[in-house]
Amino acid sequence: MPEEAIKKQILVVDDDRGAVALLENRLTDLGFEVLKAFDGQEGLALVKKTPPDLIILDQMMPKMDGVRVCALLKADRRFAKIPVIIFTASAEKVDQKMSEQAGADLFLTKPYNIPVLLQNIQRMLGA
Repeated sequence: MPEEAIKKQILVVDDDRGAVALLENRLTDLGFEVLKAFDGQEGLALVKKTPPDLIILDQMMPKMDGVRVCALLKADRRFAKIPVIIFTASAEKVDQKMSEQAGADLFLTKPYNIPVLLQNIQRMLGA
């Protein structure tokens, strides 16, 4: 199979199922394969089972927040190079700082601008 025919996988982790469905629809329309998880622990387990090409994490989730998931992934050499986007409804600078310290490649606030998000995804994946 030619390399360009292999779909890039994006993992979306958010406890808001509506937000996950919206992103899944947009990303699928652009030719990405979307993996889904609805809390931090589930997302972390999925990455360990099937490492995606990029991860989109909500910052505030039950069981394990996105900052903690990001920090654990970036500390593990198997997953450290996977680009991570963290988004949150909070516009507080402290949240952005925590995300950056955890190793997030991009921090966005909700509601996020879909074209800006997609442009950053394509930049990070070299698409």
